[in-house]
Formats: sequence, structure tokens, C-alpha cells
Amino acid sequence: MDSKSQSHETAINISETESNKGKSTAAAPAATIVATTKAIPHNQKGGWRRGVAIFDFILRLCGLVAALAAATTMGTTDETLPLFTQFFQFEASYDDLPAFSYFVVANAIASGYLVLSLPFSIVCIVRPHLVGARLLLLILDTVMVAFTTAGAAAAAAIVYLAENGNSTTQWLAICQQFGDFCQRVSGAVVASFIAAVIFIFLVIFSALSLRRH
Repeated sequence: MDSKSQSHETAINISETESNKGKSTAAAPAATIVATTKAIPHNQKGGWRRGVAIFDFILRLCGLVAALAAATTMGTTDETLPLFTQFFQFEASYDDLPAFSYFVVANAIASGYLVLSLPFSIVCIVRPHLVGARLLLLILDTVMVAFTTAGAAAAAAIVYLAENGNSTTQWLAICQQFGDFCQRVSGAVVASFIAAVIFIFLVIFSALSLRRH
């Protein structure tokens, strides 16, 4: 079938029969009804899905950059105060807090997943009507949304305490002393939230693509 839309006209003849009682002596002229059917081009939906798949691939690259930046920035954050003695040394490192360690693991896993998902995204571009690959990406993207959001939220809570402290629990604000440390971990948290938002958009686009099948 040609990709362009085609119209077909069908003529239906309906004739009136003579009455059995003789009320009508001649048959009425045949009535013609013209029904027009219009074929919807199949490639129109395929083109829409292919466009969504291309945008999905671009989003995955952006999410990979954000998640990888978050993991590497947090994983290399370490600051030591210049004022220390032979017996006392003041140092702040990401692995001192379990929330930051989980943050690094979560974003590292998200980065690895995005790398592995790129071939599946390419398959969806080549074959936009393939449901299995799109459904698999939808499920795993949803898992990554929860994974990255949990890591970013946990790290954000620690950053807030480091910035403002908490007098009730005697948590001291340390960002005045460890300014570079707080700045780097704050940037890592922002990058992780960006990756989480990208995963949310990936889930939405995958759901829309599956809904139109």
C-alpha cells in the first residue's frame, strides 16, 4: 500500500419493490448511496514512534552525563582542614556518611544501566513498532527513578544538615569550615536530581509510545 492516504468510493444500489396490494403500478427509480472510506496511512504512527525513540535516545545520553557526573563528583569529594596537629586531623570525606556512599552506588548503577540501555533504545528507533524492548525499558526506567530519587533525597538531607545544622540533635553546621566539600556534594546532589527527572521523562515517553500501539 502506498504511504499516502487513499480514498475509495463504494456505490450501493437500493431498489424499491412493487407493493403486493397494487397501490403502486411502477417501480421507483433505484436510489444510489455513495459511501466514502478513507485509509489511514500506517507510516504516520510509525513516524511518530520513531521520533519518540530518537528523543528517548538523546535523553538517555543526557541522563548518563548527569548520573556519571553525580557519582564521580561525590566519589572524589574529600577535604582536609589546613589546621591540624600531629595527633588531630580534621577531614571530611564522602564515605564518612552511609547516605553519601549509597548516593555514589545508586548513581553508578544508574550510569551503568543507561549505557546498557542505549542498544535497546537504538533498536526502538530502527523498529518503532517493537513492543518488547520498549516495555523492558519502561520497567527498568521506573526502577531507576526510585533508585536515583532515593539516593538524591538522602544526600540532600545530609547536605541540609551540613549547611544549617540541628540544635536539637547537636548536629553542627560544618560548611563554614568545609566549604569546598559542601559545594561539591551540593553539585553532585543537583546532578542526581537532574538524572532522576530525566528518568521520569523516559518513563512518560515509553508509556505514551506503548499506549498508541
